Amino acid sequence: MFVCHCGTNIAGTVDVEAVADAMKSESGVVYSATYQYMCSQSGQDIIKKAIRDYELGGIVVCSCSPRMHEATFRKAASSVGMNPYMVEIANIREQCSWVHKNREDATSKAITLARAAVAKLKLNFPLTPGESGVTKRALVIGGGIAGIQTALDIADAGYKVDIVEKSPTIGGKMAQLDKTFPTLDCAACILTPKMVDAAQNENIRIFSYSEVESVSGYVGNFTVTVKKKARYVKEDVCTGCGLCTEKCPRKKIPSEFNLGMDNRSAVYIPFAQAVPKVAVIDSEHCMMLKENKCGVCSKVCTAGAIDYTQKDEYIEEKYGAIVVATGYEPISLERFGEYARGMSPDVITSLEFERLTSAAGPTHGKLVRPSDKMKPNTVVFVQCVGSRCEPSLGKGKEYCSKICCMYTAKHAMLTKEKYPDAEVYVFYIDVRTPGKNFDEFYRRAAEEYGVKYIKGMVGKITPDGERLNVSASDLICRKKLEIKADLVVLAAAIEPSPTARALATKLASSMDTNGFFTEAHPKLRPVESPTAGVFLSGACQGPRDIPETVAQAGAAAAKVIGLLSKERLTANPCVAVCDEEMCSGCSVCGNVCPYGAITYVEKEFRVPGGRTKARRVASVNEAVCQGCGCCAVACMSGAMELKGFMSSQIMAEVDAICRTSR
Repeated sequence: MFVCHCGTNIAGTVDVEAVADAMKSESGVVYSATYQYMCSQSGQDIIKKAIRDYELGGIVVCSCSPRMHEATFRKAASSVGMNPYMVEIANIREQCSWVHKNREDATSKAITLARAAVAKLKLNFPLTPGESGVTKRALVIGGGIAGIQTALDIADAGYKVDIVEKSPTIGGKMAQLDKTFPTLDCAACILTPKMVDAAQNENIRIFSYSEVESVSGYVGNFTVTVKKKARYVKEDVCTGCGLCTEKCPRKKIPSEFNLGMDNRSAVYIPFAQAVPKVAVIDSEHCMMLKENKCGVCSKVCTAGAIDYTQKDEYIEEKYGAIVVATGYEPISLERFGEYARGMSPDVITSLEFERLTSAAGPTHGKLVRPSDKMKPNTVVFVQCVGSRCEPSLGKGKEYCSKICCMYTAKHAMLTKEKYPDAEVYVFYIDVRTPGKNFDEFYRRAAEEYGVKYIKGMVGKITPDGERLNVSASDLICRKKLEIKADLVVLAAAIEPSPTARALATKLASSMDTNGFFTEAHPKLRPVESPTAGVFLSGACQGPRDIPETVAQAGAAAAKVIGLLSKERLTANPCVAVCDEEMCSGCSVCGNVCPYGAITYVEKEFRVPGGRTKARRVASVNEAVCQGCGCCAVACMSGAMELKGFMSSQIMAEVDAICRTSR
């Protein structure tokens, strides 16, 4: 028995010496000691020495959550010959000292948790992990800057990598931006070389206009089916000349890339620097595909790339690791009627502002009012639209979207650069600028460019002739404001991609209450999913700016490279096992298994009279099983058990707790 002080994290509330003394009299405990930091090298040396000196068969460490240091203590025990699965952790920090204020109550609970761990340990048995091979190929889901950077880093290490992107081109949201903060670099100038590098890298294969259809398997050996949607244009033949897009008679379809602020044709290339530079036919609006009329694009295509008979293609590939980089979307502002969104074309989102200022945008970089294409003399920026909302309002998000303060400062500066005489107002709750040189960037907008920052919220925006009447409050001056604006820009909150939840189900990955992917540990494993072999990159995990996204992409790539560099992987031995004598073959366990690890086989069993009879029973693929325990919970006959967490072991813990309580 080893009881950790954890500095004052545990010892500040729990009498650790009393816990150690109480456990000395516990049946089966031959050694009990405390130490300031049991996870330190000195603490591990104490554990190793005790194992050797007392020939211990198992140990209990009373410390923090097993998610923190279970692997550390198992490695220490293994180094002196003990089976690492004969190590039990009693969590007396998160489950005890951190949730109690009364020292006596906390100490009593710590003793109870320690006794429960001892009771389980007595029924533990050595486990031996299995091994599996590793497929030397990675899959990156999402082709934004996060996915591109992750793929490039993996490819540069010499491994094959596939990018699956749902849009006709890679680039993501960054491709729609004009400038980036805090340096005001051209977004396309930074991103386009990365896109080209990805397309030309011999280790990278891009599946654009594609989606992940299904995922099976386990870490090192995933089997993924990719649905490659029909473009009706042969990718290997199209030269990207754009002649078909010019001649197509259907030209009044709102452009997704320009957020509906201008139109495209039924056959289109999303933007000039698209990768791959291949046209795609919109089957919803193409007259040839819908009515078997027209065919102009096929007639003018000199390369012969148009193929109206093309069908969706399903590609199955094996991967050793998967990286999720599905990005984000601005929230819909339909429920924010107070801002006149939809009532006036001059109320736009920040992303629409980016397209207006972009040289490749609908106005070729000229910042004008969408309603009449005239210069805006007064521009109002409204921050936190949909961010940091009260749950009682029933709209928006409770969290801070993190990037809005900085890009609003950028937009205000760009407005003043284009029109120095324009009046620019920014309404804010708080200005949050925690990044490197971020606060200086915000101060530059306010002090050098003369942007008027007003602490307060906009209550209502109403169209007033050709202008917009902005009703707001100034909380510092404690007065109401009425501003006649020509253009209002709403900093909409960001949320996960709408495809993220369905993808999480396919990957058996966890999501938080906001729909973002959950990391395995917020501090120690920030780019790993709880599902082994699945990694997280960029804004799929939470709001991120571009520098942070690129850094996280590199971190995810490093984890993938570390995994793919191994020839064999050690499997978790805490897997399900079936007692075939008790199994009724009811299929309940197979139905609830999220990893597809359970199948059913026919086996011969002896019946009274000396005869044998075939019966259907469950069979567990230990290489696929992740030890989640769903099958053990669902099994009505009690045939399914989890190694290391058998029913007898769990009940021994319960009995020890009840005995202590009595």
